[in-house]
Amino acid sequence: MNKDTEIDMKEVELNVLDPEKEPMTGDGQTAGGEKNGSVKLKVPEDEVTFTGLSKEELMKVAGTPGWVRTRWVLLVLFWLGWVGMLAGAIMIIVQAPRCKPIPEMNWWNEGSLYQISDLDAFSKGLEGVEAKLDEINKLKVKGLVLGPLHNVQADQPDTLTLKEINPTRGNEKALVAVIEKAHKKGISVVLDLTPNYLGAAPWFSTGDVGDVLEKVKVAAEYWLNLDVDGIKLSALTVATNSVDWSMLLAAVHGNHTNKKLLMGVVEDISAAEVSQLANTTGVDLVLSNLLSSSSRGVERIQAMDTLHSQQRSVAWGLGAAQKSQLSKLATTPGLIRLYQLLLFTMPGTPVFTYGDEIGLQAVGSESPKMVWDIEKEPAEGAANETAEAERKERVAVKKWFKSLSDMRVKERSLLYGDYYPLFSSTSSLSFLRLWDQSDRYITAVNWGAAPETLALKLAHTEGVELPEKATVRLSTDTELLEVDTTVGLDQINLGPGQGVLLQFPYTG
Repeated sequence: MNKDTEIDMKEVELNVLDPEKEPMTGDGQTAGGEKNGSVKLKVPEDEVTFTGLSKEELMKVAGTPGWVRTRWVLLVLFWLGWVGMLAGAIMIIVQAPRCKPIPEMNWWNEGSLYQISDLDAFSKGLEGVEAKLDEINKLKVKGLVLGPLHNVQADQPDTLTLKEINPTRGNEKALVAVIEKAHKKGISVVLDLTPNYLGAAPWFSTGDVGDVLEKVKVAAEYWLNLDVDGIKLSALTVATNSVDWSMLLAAVHGNHTNKKLLMGVVEDISAAEVSQLANTTGVDLVLSNLLSSSSRGVERIQAMDTLHSQQRSVAWGLGAAQKSQLSKLATTPGLIRLYQLLLFTMPGTPVFTYGDEIGLQAVGSESPKMVWDIEKEPAEGAANETAEAERKERVAVKKWFKSLSDMRVKERSLLYGDYYPLFSSTSSLSFLRLWDQSDRYITAVNWGAAPETLALKLAHTEGVELPEKATVRLSTDTELLEVDTTVGLDQINLGPGQGVLLQFPYTG
């Protein structure tokens, strides 16, 4: 910019009047358009800003009587408020209902057991079991019961080699691989060491029991040292009557890093006898066929009445004691759902045989082949209507199974809650499960061929009451009883083969 330009710019700036100095117009405005009466003040740049009191001035003021009294009043008020809040918190804690202590639980009490009695039918041997562990894990089971796997010829005790795996089922390396992968997924592994599993009598003959128990004891020590989590035996009463029974107990319950399970199976004995076995033999879990030995609701509810206080030592199944599928007793998809509901909500450990989660049907005396990839829809035109309907039904049954299994491991009332019978008849029963301040659950099932009305009543029990209504949490027939609807407990109408799980909250 040259000098002439700078001079011109200065002249322009001088010619622009300050708005405050512009003359007024007739309407009270300045020539620049500003209304009369507005005042603009210029703050001198060198005006002194307020900086507060100095340290010396503050110290002088702080020592005055007025400020000393103020500080004491504020201090007293602070501590009074603090003590008041502390007292209030203590009162809330004292008056609040105390939580009931969680009972001691073993891993086999925390969910269901899934037994694979025929590895070839399930997945073509142990290597197939390892490959299917991801699918098994989705079922939320807590333990696998494998086998029997060992070498033996039917009714020939001299051929018994409990420490050797039948080559048709796999080998020791494959078993160890199953154990390691299962443990990573939080699943325990139990071996069925029933000696004469191919013959008529599980322990051969009465005279052989002592010698066979010695072999079982040696094999149990061997497999438990390979990190197997437990041993299962059939015909438990035969073994426990032997003078050598304590020898096997010592081997299973010896010095192990983790708690090991000794599981026994009994058939065709009473609930009282099951209770006595659980109390006197030292066995950890007794699986009986009480549910399948009687189809009457009265007998079934009586068995639960007898054994519910021992729920951490009792296992339940329908077909599981005989290593068969639930479908042998539940011949329709509705009944399969009903019995799954019953097993998952009863007090005790539910035990299922492979295929129960999809309603696998057994044909004849041979073990049924497991069906996989049921979620995969067939290509268009690749399946007929009957096969597609069967596939969809299996998918629905599996979804139902998984939802129940998930509830079993999460809901305290179902996991270790108290049990109270409500109703029973020839073909139906109902009971209540509750725990401390958790939600309560009522199971009501009718496996009969005719509709039935259940009037749910609770015998006089101190501190336990039933509400007038409850919410439907799960239903085998959502057209008759829709999920999330409320029903009156004085009269529940169940159709043939229908089951329902009701829920109501703790109210104090």
